[in-house]
Amino acid sequence: MVDPNFIFENKELVERKYLEKGYDFDFENFSKLYLARKKAIQDVEELKKKQNEFNKKITNQKRKPTNSELSKIRELSERAKKKEQIRKKIENSYKETLLEYPNIQDDSVPIGSSPKDNKIVRTVGNIKKYDFKILGHVEIGKKLGLFDLEMAAKIVGTRFNLYKGLGAKLERALINFMLDVHSEKGYEEIFPPFICNEKSFVGTGNLPKFEDDLFKIEGTNYYLIPTAEVPLTNMHADEILSINDLPKKYVAYSACFRSEAGSYGKDVKGLMRQHQFNKIELVKFVDELSSTDELESLTNDASEILDKLELPYRIVTLCSGDMSFSSAKTYDIEVWLPSENQYREISSCSNFCSFQARRANIRYKSNNKTKFIHTLNGSGLAVGRTLIAILENHQQEDGSIGIPKALRSYMNNLSEIS
Repeated sequence: MVDPNFIFENKELVERKYLEKGYDFDFENFSKLYLARKKAIQDVEELKKKQNEFNKKITNQKRKPTNSELSKIRELSERAKKKEQIRKKIENSYKETLLEYPNIQDDSVPIGSSPKDNKIVRTVGNIKKYDFKILGHVEIGKKLGLFDLEMAAKIVGTRFNLYKGLGAKLERALINFMLDVHSEKGYEEIFPPFICNEKSFVGTGNLPKFEDDLFKIEGTNYYLIPTAEVPLTNMHADEILSINDLPKKYVAYSACFRSEAGSYGKDVKGLMRQHQFNKIELVKFVDELSSTDELESLTNDASEILDKLELPYRIVTLCSGDMSFSSAKTYDIEVWLPSENQYREISSCSNFCSFQARRANIRYKSNNKTKFIHTLNGSGLAVGRTLIAILENHQQEDGSIGIPKALRSYMNNLSEIS
């Protein structure tokens, strides 16, 4: 969450930032809650002070309280109890309100309302020109028997997939390849649970606002994870880390589960947008002074996978109106898909500053001062979309698919799929 003191002390700045993000911010409502909470805390503390002074007076006199004093003690106790109940009620309302506020974007984020306002940072790789008919990944997959969407639909329903043969091998090869590349860069590999509790989802910003996007396990407070960001970030919830242990860098494979609420009719064919998919996630815990540089490094680490797989891509800075709820700044990495003649997102790399850390209570100590840590994460990469990009960009005239050199050792040294 955003520092409430910062919000209260910077009314005009916060209102402008939220307006740029397309969020309707009610400062008056926040201000009332902020001041009411402050007063409620003061009222409780003042009564406790009176109680302590009254009790101390009797204790110092080394005697039993009189009947009138006992009556006074009971009266103060009842008043304190009622004040504490009022404080808790206001505190809960205050916290619920703060959890609804999105993060405030960094000053370097371009102002805009839609993807057309995103700014291209750089374009990498050459887009091939083909002198034969380009096929989309669904046609390629069916032709080569790499996956079976119809069979998956029979087993579960639409927007699931079943990989087969060399398709399954390619998916697994990509997972191992990505984990190895990132591990060599100093990321500690984690194999997390694919289910997390409600508190963990609140910590990363998925709850309470985005419950409709999640799969909840009926009768529990558990949810299937939409990304390994949730378990990785909450590994250090309610902890105080040492500045000497930073940065902490983690990489994890997980299956991801998303209901895709509100995406009706959008990318429903093929592997682009499914209810279950595989992804490699990168998460960093850093100090507040280095998070800007660490975002650049994280983005480079993610994009290096595409370099090694010989896939053309570009990096864009998301504008204020196209950013996620929790992010302060985001770079999207977009891979080129020949069948669509356009770039498509394959990774989002974000700096959340202290937003998630405040929600999950993750801090670090430096020079005897305790501060909220800064968290970053990014896909390194979305595995299914990487597979799509390989099938489309490395298709050959005879219908076969060339395997990038960096991946061949993970594919029993196959040079192509045919």
